[in-house]
Amino acid sequence: MKKEIAKNVSSGAKKVEKIEEKRAYETEQPNAKKTVKKSAAPKKTAKKSAKTSEPKKELTPRELKQSAKREKAEAKEKAAAEKRLEAARKKAAKKEEKLLRRAKLKEKKLEKKAAIKEKKLEKQAALKEKKAERIRAKQEKKAALKEKKLEQRAEKSARREMLKNESKAEKQKRLSREKKERIALRRKKSEARDKARERKAQAREAARARRADNRKHKREQKTERKKHAPGFGGWLAAVISLGTACLALATVVTAGAVRMNEMDTEAANGYRSTLYEMVSVSEDMDDNLAKLRIASGREEQRRLLTDLLVDSELMENALERIPVDAATSTDISSFVNRTGSYARRLLNQLASGKTLNETELNTVNYLYEVNRTLYNELNDLVMHMSESDFRAFLNGGAGNMQNKLSEAGQGTHKKPETAVDAPFSGEGNVGENQLVKKTEVNEEQAQQLVKDYFNGYHVADTRMAGEGTAHGAGLYNYVLTDENGNEIYAEVTKNGGKLIFFDTYEECHQKNFDLETCDSLAREYLATLGITDVEAAFLSDTGMVANITYVGVHNGVRVYPESIRVRVCEEKGRVVGMDASGYLFNHSERNFEDPEVGEREALEIISKDLTPYEIHLSSVAVNGEEVLAYEIACYTETDSFIVYVDAMTGEEIQVYRIRESEGGKFIR
Repeated sequence: MKKEIAKNVSSGAKKVEKIEEKRAYETEQPNAKKTVKKSAAPKKTAKKSAKTSEPKKELTPRELKQSAKREKAEAKEKAAAEKRLEAARKKAAKKEEKLLRRAKLKEKKLEKKAAIKEKKLEKQAALKEKKAERIRAKQEKKAALKEKKLEQRAEKSARREMLKNESKAEKQKRLSREKKERIALRRKKSEARDKARERKAQAREAARARRADNRKHKREQKTERKKHAPGFGGWLAAVISLGTACLALATVVTAGAVRMNEMDTEAANGYRSTLYEMVSVSEDMDDNLAKLRIASGREEQRRLLTDLLVDSELMENALERIPVDAATSTDISSFVNRTGSYARRLLNQLASGKTLNETELNTVNYLYEVNRTLYNELNDLVMHMSESDFRAFLNGGAGNMQNKLSEAGQGTHKKPETAVDAPFSGEGNVGENQLVKKTEVNEEQAQQLVKDYFNGYHVADTRMAGEGTAHGAGLYNYVLTDENGNEIYAEVTKNGGKLIFFDTYEECHQKNFDLETCDSLAREYLATLGITDVEAAFLSDTGMVANITYVGVHNGVRVYPESIRVRVCEEKGRVVGMDASGYLFNHSERNFEDPEVGEREALEIISKDLTPYEIHLSSVAVNGEEVLAYEIACYTETDSFIVYVDAMTGEEIQVYRIRESEGGKFIR
């Protein structure tokens, strides 16, 4: 009972509180008047109620329910209004953020457009500046050409005046000198290119020899493995372990054997095809060289030389695909490389507007003769080879095919009849290589030494270009660049750090120094290298460059194995090339025996048609040995000669003819 009363009281109190809250809310709302009007009684009733003092009438449950519903609806409306307001605020903020992003993007686009426009303007300004620079350079070049033409015109005028008073002998001498200068310039450039190509060819040949040695080593290992048979225990274990698998593997082994036979056949066919290819290429080279000997048109010569260059490359590739020994491969490859290099050189000469002279055509004739021998040997080999010889050749064994190829390679050793720049200049080392006794230097020491050697050449940059060998001696190769951009190629020996060779491609156009002055300048340069015990044995004025050959002197005897070749620019008066390999390889203390033949007897041995004017006691290289001989310079009415007579036996060793040509003074 108590719980129910408490519940009723609580419920009524809550209802009264809700009514009071409703009335307070209605008085605050705009429509409070309507609410008051509806809930209030008429005036008369109010007055009557006041008069009668009747108690207030309570709201019915229905009215309370309607009031609560209205409050709920109003609260819901208020929440919805706040939600719409918040949504409107968010939408406005989002719109503002979007507008801000658009503004920033537009600002970036404007900045980018402005930068592009500025860059475009800068580029246009640079192009204008570049164009103006080209115009200025063109004007300067035009002015320089005009000035040069004026100078040439003045030189021609002076030359015409000089030619008016020139005698016939002076004219011949002048024409000979000018021709020498032109030939010397061409020869200098070609020699530099040929040396570079030869070094490349030597490196290629060394690599080929290494590959051949590796193949030979593998064959030897294979043969050695076949010699060692397994022991009894190993044989027994193999029989037990493989017995159960024999039947299953029989088919596989048979199929593998057939496959191996097919592979061997394919390899044999490939080698046979390569031999046929070598014969075909050699025949093409034979045709092109034969035509080149008689071709006089520059276009025809250019076409033949181009074909010859392609043929040499094909022959080189084919040679690498057959299993020849290293010596034969080196012989044939060396000839093919020389032919390709010479063809490239002549092509460059024709491209520059020049023609082939008599010496170059003689070289073409020499290449033709050597290639004809090679072609005949290869053709005979292919036409008459038997299957057994071919199989033996493929297995690396000696046989008729290997012998034939070796003979073909040796046929390329034929030497042309060419001029030399000094007597016995083609001889190699005599005796022991003296450089082996020197202390070895490292790369850093060699680089410092090469800088010291070219102290007066204004070198701006020095870089190492690799290592090499010459006559069994190790070398460091360097490329130096002076302040004018001219390159100097130099070689320094690993043993002793000696400058053995250098060359530069600097051009000389004027003759400001004569041969005697160039000789003095060359001696001064050799003295800076520590070489003083030499004397000039042969001097030649080839164009604007003096070629001087020095030989060592021991107790008054000229030692030709100790030779040094020096080139001096006659325009600038400085050494532009040197080859001291002979001197460095062979320089040592020598004790010569007294000659058994006197000078008078030696002069009586030579021909009576010769008139001697100078005689020296010399040591010359003959078949790898030094021979003491008299060097007799003499002449006839039309020619000059150098005759060498053995100082011990009185026999003539060698006769050289001194000739004057377009390329300068040389001997043959």
